[in-house]
Amino acid sequence: MDPFTIILSTVVILFLAYVFNNRKQHNYKNFPPGPKPLPIIGNIHMIDMARPHKTFVEMSKKYGTVFSVQLGMTKLVVLCGYDTIKDALVNHAEEFTDRPQTPVFHKFQKGYGLIMSNGENWKVMRRFTLSTLRDFGMGKKTIENKIIDEAEYLTQTFKSYGGKPFNNLYIINAAVANIIVSILLSHRFEYEDPTILQLMSLINENIRFLGRPMVRLYDSFPSVMDWLPGDHRKFFANIKKFQSFIRATFTKQKKELDVNDQRNLIDAFLAKQQEGKPESTLYFHNDNLTTLVINLFVAGMETTTTTLRWGLLLMMKYPDIQKKVQNEIERVIGSATPQIEHRKEMPYTDAVIHEIQRFGDIVPGNLPHATSQDVTFRGYFIPKGTPVLPLLTSALKDDTYFEKPEEFYPEHFLNSQGHFKKNDAFIPFSMGKRSCAGENLAKMELFMFFTTLLQNFIFKAPPGEKLDLTPEVSATNAPQPYETCAITRS
Repeated sequence: MDPFTIILSTVVILFLAYVFNNRKQHNYKNFPPGPKPLPIIGNIHMIDMARPHKTFVEMSKKYGTVFSVQLGMTKLVVLCGYDTIKDALVNHAEEFTDRPQTPVFHKFQKGYGLIMSNGENWKVMRRFTLSTLRDFGMGKKTIENKIIDEAEYLTQTFKSYGGKPFNNLYIINAAVANIIVSILLSHRFEYEDPTILQLMSLINENIRFLGRPMVRLYDSFPSVMDWLPGDHRKFFANIKKFQSFIRATFTKQKKELDVNDQRNLIDAFLAKQQEGKPESTLYFHNDNLTTLVINLFVAGMETTTTTLRWGLLLMMKYPDIQKKVQNEIERVIGSATPQIEHRKEMPYTDAVIHEIQRFGDIVPGNLPHATSQDVTFRGYFIPKGTPVLPLLTSALKDDTYFEKPEEFYPEHFLNSQGHFKKNDAFIPFSMGKRSCAGENLAKMELFMFFTTLLQNFIFKAPPGEKLDLTPEVSATNAPQPYETCAITRS
């Protein structure tokens, strides 16, 4: 078949699918309002595909806190503002607990693992993940000691630059990755190890690809995009490489497995396979293991790394705030090793870390949810299976809850006496049944890595360099590449 015939056939199929889809959706009365879609492309022409969350925030000003957009031929409901998001994810938790089958993820995850799975598979994987993370130290002294040790390696690596400019991305990446790797594989990589460098490169590249138009468009037009060249092809090739590494790792561990001496999460999963229960065959199979390990590896590395990199950039940008944090470290910790128990005595540092997470706005669009059943929500009818996007950026920058939402302002988390105060709209880990399983681990890492680094260094921009707080185009709101000078504190 010649290329012209293929393209013409594809256009006809898409048009017929659009007509069918449009007729079907017209049967839904009182669906959330939104801009009028064009045939086939829907509202894609109206959306900044590099930063769609910004377009959605602007649309909410016209259509309200519950509205719809059409991406290709898929209707998406967007939820804006903390009150609306909480109402959906907490007060209507069961109705909004599913994930949609987004083509870009379903192509390689196929509904397995933790992050994009549904139903009983998701419940079994989440239960296993939470219990196993606890068994291997999450929230306990054992993992705290690993973070302390890793923070020391990180400090020594920073010192090796002698105050000269360097890019901290892969160094912080490796330090953070080593914590989740210790749980998954009971292993630690040196920062220059070719294996960890390759894995981090694959992840970092794919995170950037997920923010690019060709990959975003894949979700709307998978059958068309499969024929076209572009970033989406490299994205899927990278995933295959990662899957191969994970499979080789657990194949090796299976040969060494001692069910009475489980060393890590992979061992625990492999032991479940051998229990001989119906659950072992149904859920504890290799496809679930591969996807679960990738889920945890990426989630355990990417967002914490990005937050720490924002933290150092913001300390360079606001040296007076950096100095206040260091004064509190000197007063509470001195030259001792930072530990998690110090956090309750350090309200200013705690507030700064929270504000780094809020201002950094690491996952502005959140991961998509889907309705598990027909639901009437805030007066609108949303049918079962509708993708729903609870827009985290709209909560973290909700001016009802934050005095200066567009500024870096640690006082958002301090009361008039200088004590730490919680803010309900601070939901960087999302909320409800799909909130981040590694939230407690991430909080521990952020506090201990951040305080250790600021205890040991003053962070300054290289001479003459202007600091830019504009995020790069990526799936997460990561800082643009930058260099820092880590000046050893005397």
